[in-house]
Amino acid sequence: MSSNSLGTSNLSRSMHLLAQGKVRDLYEINDSTLLFVTTDRISAFDVVMGSVIPTKGSVLCLLSVHWFRVLSEKIPSLRTHFLTLELPPQIPSDLYDQYYNRCMQVRKFEIFKIEAIVRGYVTGSAWSSYKKDGTVCGIKIREGLQESEPFPDGPIYTPSTKAVSPGDHDENIHPDQAATIVGTRYAKRIEELSLSLYKCAAAYALERGIIIADTKFEFGLDKDTDDVVLVDEVLTPDSSRFWLASSYRVGESPPSFDKQHLRDWLTSSNLKGQENVLLPEHIIRTTEEKYKEAYQRLVGRTLDEDITRTTS
Repeated sequence: MSSNSLGTSNLSRSMHLLAQGKVRDLYEINDSTLLFVTTDRISAFDVVMGSVIPTKGSVLCLLSVHWFRVLSEKIPSLRTHFLTLELPPQIPSDLYDQYYNRCMQVRKFEIFKIEAIVRGYVTGSAWSSYKKDGTVCGIKIREGLQESEPFPDGPIYTPSTKAVSPGDHDENIHPDQAATIVGTRYAKRIEELSLSLYKCAAAYALERGIIIADTKFEFGLDKDTDDVVLVDEVLTPDSSRFWLASSYRVGESPPSFDKQHLRDWLTSSNLKGQENVLLPEHIIRTTEEKYKEAYQRLVGRTLDEDITRTTS
């Protein structure tokens, strides 16, 4: 493991560890504030690999912060959970170099138990479903589309359930089913906000040579104001499918800036679904390079430049 990599956080002596996900560790700073620690772990097919991807945690953290700022400017009414990149005083000073640029202090909210997925193009599981019966998550789609073609009536909202226990999987559901989970009023607000966020982000990214084929948002509820709040990571290679606009062709599955090449390697190596797989060096390096390239294209600066800016 590289010296600048973080596979597992170890801050439980300073703060209470609330949860550990596939990539992020969540600590409680106080009654109203949480610390998101984004590690360099990587998962595929719902299991965590045995190798880490150097700098991946910093890419996810700093890219999310960039999007929080961009989207808040474009949608002034948007509320997010982000507070600061500054580390809380509970973290010992000798650990600052290890944790800086991969941690966010965020407001604590009640999290809605759905994943808000928006798809702009018929690809991945949407393409598989469409080929089978002409629907995507129960939504009837116009006939005659080719793989990777934009949805003819604009992006579609296809929520999923949230896996709550190890071994569970998210399940795609029809938008009407989301109302039975979060309530009709909140379901409608989440759908409208998800589509607005996607359209803003897709236009911003396209100007920078990136197509956002699909992405996933998560939301929380501010019980004091009844506001729906954007939470978690936002528009990263882990939560989105990014394509290079210059190589996009309808009828093909374009190369992406996400984990698809890792999934392909696991599948071809008969390792799909196995936990703690040790990745070969070329997969680690290619993944790191793809994540950093996506960052540079979307932010306009290299990851190293931004790490220098925030630590100087």
